[in-house]
Amino acid sequence: MERKQHIAIFTTASIPWLTGTAVNPLFRAVYLAKDGTRKVTLVVPWLSLNDQEHLFPNNITFNTPSEQEQYVLRWVEERTGFTSNFSVRFYPGKFSIEKRSILGSGDITIVIPDEEADIAVLEEPEHLTWYHHGKRWKSKFRLVVGIVHTNYPEYVKRERNVLEALLLKYVNTWVVDIYCHRVIRLSAATQELPRSVICNVHGVNPKFLDIGVKKKEEQQNGNQAFTKGAYYIGKMLWSKGYKELLKLLRNHQKELAGLEIDLYGSGEDSAQIQEAAKKLELTIKVHPGRDHADPIFHDYKVLLNPSTTDVVCTTTAEALAMGKIVVCANHPSNEFFMQFPNCRTYDDGNGFVKATREALSEQPAPLSDEQRHELSWEAATERFLKAAELENIPKRKLSMKKSSKPTLSTSISLKDINLEDASAFIHNVGTGFLNSPPNEEQCKELGLALPSKKKGSSSSKRI
Repeated sequence: MERKQHIAIFTTASIPWLTGTAVNPLFRAVYLAKDGTRKVTLVVPWLSLNDQEHLFPNNITFNTPSEQEQYVLRWVEERTGFTSNFSVRFYPGKFSIEKRSILGSGDITIVIPDEEADIAVLEEPEHLTWYHHGKRWKSKFRLVVGIVHTNYPEYVKRERNVLEALLLKYVNTWVVDIYCHRVIRLSAATQELPRSVICNVHGVNPKFLDIGVKKKEEQQNGNQAFTKGAYYIGKMLWSKGYKELLKLLRNHQKELAGLEIDLYGSGEDSAQIQEAAKKLELTIKVHPGRDHADPIFHDYKVLLNPSTTDVVCTTTAEALAMGKIVVCANHPSNEFFMQFPNCRTYDDGNGFVKATREALSEQPAPLSDEQRHELSWEAATERFLKAAELENIPKRKLSMKKSSKPTLSTSISLKDINLEDASAFIHNVGTGFLNSPPNEEQCKELGLALPSKKKGSSSSKRI
């Protein structure tokens, strides 16, 4: 009997932190494993108690990795309605306050034994490899597929400066080229990368589609399905669309006279955003953040989402799945959504006013079965399998034998491989000192070998 294809999905965050790189890779694992034809492992960071307390909501913490694993499985099964058929493994991670991100500690590839290393999916490949210091991904796995979630250079450009953004763009290209065979960019809002295709391989939590079905039934029965007006939901950071939204509302207060909008979110910029909203003549109410599936959102008719920093906005997908109208910018990040009749785009402030007023005066078009499927994780999984070309995996990697020269089973030239190997070595040695090894407590909790205390031991690892 032929061994099942093993897909190891590495990501940079985990439930209960409700960020995109925690939620979307989890659903990807669920649906790739659903039919039982593949073995799927989700590999997520294990954090110290201090980091958990800083990141996880509602004072949720875990004493052991198995506790968090059970929480993750319960969370996703409550949302899909079926028992998951994948496993969860953890790598040691640390939260960087400066980068507002989790970074892996040491060589995170060791979580998957060599004999199980088949296909690696790197969710945010640049993030996972910025400080990678261990076995080279392409050497360990037969196929490495990167999925680019975030436009990091754009964030840096907005929050810091153009020079840093250009440097980061170069570094991202370098590390992704070294470590990935193929790259999937969720939209054209991401930077150009080697060997990449553009394809939205994300779906929507089934709960949102269920809400949409109920709203469609209400509409077909002649009931008023949407009794509230406009809202926006997102983490309260200026970079998450609030800057663009409040600017549009401020510049067009007269044209939008009478507009009432509710903002839902929590975050570091909450106080400033509330203060800015108070200065407007429009009726703007600010509320704490909530789960988008909360019943409080079901009756809103229009989501105003001017954000252009998201690569593919999960909030927009969820709103469309619930049967709402979404007013969003004519931007590459929204290209996937433009196929849906309830997606209304604008090019400038006047267009925003027109789209908003029309959306509030009309009723949303009920989603067809085909449109609902296109938003689902089943369809997203189909798109992933096609874009990743998992059927075209090299039979073997570079083979090094003592008595012969290196041989290749692919058409890549030996010269290119040597240049790439040299580049990987430079990255490994040049950035290794930035990647601190996991502490003893994390190693014990994860059953890993304790980190070596010998000087220079980290730089002697294989790449």
